[in-house]
Amino acid sequence: MGYEALVVLIFIACLFGGVYWYAGYSTKTGSAVDENQNFIPDSWEKNFGWFFSGKGIIMLVLGIGIGYALANVIG
Repeated sequence: MGYEALVVLIFIACLFGGVYWYAGYSTKTGSAVDENQNFIPDSWEKNFGWFFSGKGIIMLVLGIGIGYALANVIG
């Protein structure tokens, strides 16, 4: 893995983090309906529930990938 992979993984992590942040922001401000108060809009949860239920695993895998790519670029 080289520099390009590191940049792609960081971009994906920022993109996913932005989606998770916006889900919470939109429910806190009231612009999206969240019946069960889990900070995920109900319409998103219905269509992309797997994305939000696997949040911890997704970010863990991205973090490990970034660490591995960073170690290869530096070392």
